[in-house]
Amino acid sequence: MNDFDRKKHWETIYSTKELSEVSWYQPIPETSLNFLEEAQLEKNAKIIDIGGGDSFFADHLLAAGYTDITVVDISENALDRAKKRLGEKAALVKWIVGDATQLELEEHYDFWHDRAVFHFLTQVRDIANYRSVLDSYIKKGGVLVLGTFSENGPSKCSGIEIKQYSESSLTEAVSASFEKIKCITVDHQTPFDTTQNFVFCSFKKI
Repeated sequence: MNDFDRKKHWETIYSTKELSEVSWYQPIPETSLNFLEEAQLEKNAKIIDIGGGDSFFADHLLAAGYTDITVVDISENALDRAKKRLGEKAALVKWIVGDATQLELEEHYDFWHDRAVFHFLTQVRDIANYRSVLDSYIKKGGVLVLGTFSENGPSKCSGIEIKQYSESSLTEAVSASFEKIKCITVDHQTPFDTTQNFVFCSFKKI
């Protein structure tokens, strides 16, 4: 997988499949929104959604009155689709095309949301690079939310291998700079009537 072209893979996915034709389709990202509510952020808090693609998380953030939203995805096609769906509201969001393991950002964030990017990082170097990004761009006291396939979840997604996590292994992966707030496991129902088990954890930057 060292020669795997992540960007090409995801650009192809988002140019050939409709929103409701991908397993991660979720009109109401309830788990993510619950973690956001628990963080008790001000409405002007800096929020970033990593691998947001054309998900509905940004839509719900806007509807809830948050005013400083950034969405990052490796696929420009995905972000273009989200912008088109949001219409004029798209101008209220900052959009960044980039690989999560190589981000160079201009801001630091109060809330970092990653639903299902981290588990696609299966190489030691990529995981280390992403942890370095987290260390660099989350404010001290900021909240990190990671959602990955659990050990009871799939071993592949979108045709490629993923890395499964447990509460303990996900916590250990970021323990150098973050302390655990809480972890839960949840079942995600896909549009194909299948169930995917996730582990979601929230952490505080120390």
